[in-house]
Amino acid sequence: MAKATLVFLLVSLLYISDTARSATPARSSVSASNFIKASCRTTTYPALCVQSLSAYATSIQQSPRQLTETALSVSLARAQSTKTFVYKLTKFKEVKAREMEAIKDCLEEIDDTVDRLSKSFKELKNMGPSKGKAFQWHISNVETWVSAALTDENTCVDGFAGKAMNGRLKSSIKARFVNVAQVTSNALALINKFASKN
Repeated sequence: MAKATLVFLLVSLLYISDTARSATPARSSVSASNFIKASCRTTTYPALCVQSLSAYATSIQQSPRQLTETALSVSLARAQSTKTFVYKLTKFKEVKAREMEAIKDCLEEIDDTVDRLSKSFKELKNMGPSKGKAFQWHISNVETWVSAALTDENTCVDGFAGKAMNGRLKSSIKARFVNVAQVTSNALALINKFASKN
């Protein structure tokens, strides 16, 4: 009888601990998703912010620093993808001279954007647990470079102004640059929020 009670007790404890362990990731995932949603409310494009960061909820958890790094990483990845797209457009032969000029300007702008976002990501990743003046110096660099990257993205779209530049080419370039600008704007808002908390 004592043996059966002991076995029942052990099985019960194993079941309870297994149930608790399996429930923890679900609660953790919900908490991380809620953290992302709450953080994204401070951005200019909250729905895009949530959509672009939710896939990384398990790595973000509830870490403002990880959220900021991930937002910057998403921005950098989209900028790199756009750079590749624009580079391929420079190889098209049937593009009008004025359009090719605008495409080459955009390539230069997106190249600058990728460079600035890359520097920002490295600065944020490598600043370690710095505090005080050291933190402010690093985060100020990040804010400056991300702001400049945002300006680069908007400059490209301006190069396609005018009715002569309307068409599929303008639309596809504009859509990509607008998306990069929006995720970069969101990243900057999250960086600014992170900076203000430290």
